[in-house]
Amino acid sequence: MPAAAVTLRGVSGDPVDPLPVDEANFRRVAARFTTGISVATTRHAGIDHAMTVSAFTSVSLDPLLVLICVEKITRFHQAVSASGLWAVCVLAEDDEEMSRWFALNARPTGGQLADYAHHPGAKTGMPVLDAAIAVIECQTRAVYDGGDHSLVLGDVVGLDLDPAARRPLLYFEGGYRQLR
Repeated sequence: MPAAAVTLRGVSGDPVDPLPVDEANFRRVAARFTTGISVATTRHAGIDHAMTVSAFTSVSLDPLLVLICVEKITRFHQAVSASGLWAVCVLAEDDEEMSRWFALNARPTGGQLADYAHHPGAKTGMPVLDAAIAVIECQTRAVYDGGDHSLVLGDVVGLDLDPAARRPLLYFEGGYRQLR
């Protein structure tokens, strides 16, 4: 029995040629997924470390698990791997400057949090940004290989929520966005 002819259709329903599967097209397609912006924090050898993350997700309700993706070549990767404790601080829509700072690879190792008010998390003692609209404190359960990143799976051990209910900072198509 001959295979049926298949016509590929795009999102609009019109016939299309498929995009080549390469890094550039993958980035273009993945950029269409809107993400919230958060800063992951940890402390190792007495030094606070932080990194902007958009690759964060809840994983399980039983047990409570979350996941962040951390590029293997970063100082944060080394610190969170050694510490085993970390926090995710969800940023508000007016925290774009903070997000950009913690995304810079060239920022100094020490004093990364010096210009941003923070306090120790209630459960882990990890640095928590005062400006966060939500905080999840974690203990690493497992680390999985994810190519040039590690997938850091954590047990949720603490939660905090800003009662002001401010709006989140979003990222879409390579730029910061706000809810309207």
